[in-house]
Amino acid sequence: MRKLKNNELERLNIEEFKQAEKTPIVIVLDNIRSLNNIGSVFRTADAFLIEKIYLCGITAKPPHKDIQKTALGATDSVAWEYVNETLPLIEQLKSNGYKTLAVEQAENATFLNDFKITQNQKYALIFGNEVKGVAQDVVTASDVVLEIPQYGTKHSLNISVSAGVVVWDLWSKLLDK
Repeated sequence: MRKLKNNELERLNIEEFKQAEKTPIVIVLDNIRSLNNIGSVFRTADAFLIEKIYLCGITAKPPHKDIQKTALGATDSVAWEYVNETLPLIEQLKSNGYKTLAVEQAENATFLNDFKITQNQKYALIFGNEVKGVAQDVVTASDVVLEIPQYGTKHSLNISVSAGVVVWDLWSKLLDK
């Protein structure tokens, strides 16, 4: 088996990406502190043709060298918008037909592996602050709380890892439909 070279991967260029049909998912970053985490989420969004990323509250926005360091140009391909407050955005997304999914550990949360997608449904995935998680008012306003099952000693995963796990899970479930 031979590793493929980058020019053999047949990736889209930025214009082709912008014209491509997108996965019916947007990502909401609720007060993310780490610029490297933000960049990593952009890169995941690019990999799975995510519609848009919303950067909320203290979440930094491009261009910034520490975001670019991990995004590797994905800030040029993935649509994004800065929004000052997360809660009004969640209400707006719901009124535009998105099912809002807060990724958090909460009472009555649905384990990610048990979550069933609905055909022709748009989803908004909400990821929270590295220390405090998704704000309680945003959790309360969300349609569903998704929890990534964990069985070790740690209480959480890094936000960029969580985004990769959840986006891939929903993307693969959407492909199966």
